[in-house]
Amino acid sequence: MDSADLPRLAYLVLLGLAVAGWFIAENRASLGRTMRMALAWGLIFLGVVAGVGLWSDVRTDVMPRQSVMADGARIEVPRAFDGHYYLTLRLDGTPVDFVVDTGATDIVLSREDARRIGIDPDGLAYTGIAMTANGQVRTARARVGEIAIGAIADRDVAVSVTDGEMPGSLLGMAYLQRFARIEIADGRLLLER
Repeated sequence: MDSADLPRLAYLVLLGLAVAGWFIAENRASLGRTMRMALAWGLIFLGVVAGVGLWSDVRTDVMPRQSVMADGARIEVPRAFDGHYYLTLRLDGTPVDFVVDTGATDIVLSREDARRIGIDPDGLAYTGIAMTANGQVRTARARVGEIAIGAIADRDVAVSVTDGEMPGSLLGMAYLQRFARIEIADGRLLLER
């Protein structure tokens, strides 16, 4: 604390005392009830502070993430609360979140994710057509220099970029078939090379 902070602290303490004094004077007829309310709000505040402080400890229980096993050739992905499996892959070094979609043929990037990894979606020729749950969308072919997860890396991979609105990118069978084993059991997706 430097010399400029001491007057600020004194001002805040005096202001706090003035507000607390006014509050007590205004509510002296029902002081017990007022104190209970103040205690309740204080406990709510402490609960929020504790929740924020403990978030990093409970995040894996609330939002489970993938884990790459020690041998580097095995990936385990817990099922999310919405029933889907989510993988984060590095595309040319940039992390991109994917929904694992065994019903999708290709690796399908949203326009935003394509832009993030250096593909200009406005400069692509959207000559393909894909059927989605939301109807027909136009797609364009592109190539990614490297797709990696843990120690597993694939180079010069073909992807599709959608011209339609999509909240995220899809990891379809074009990537999943690169694994020797795909298994879904006990709320986990297991991928092995």
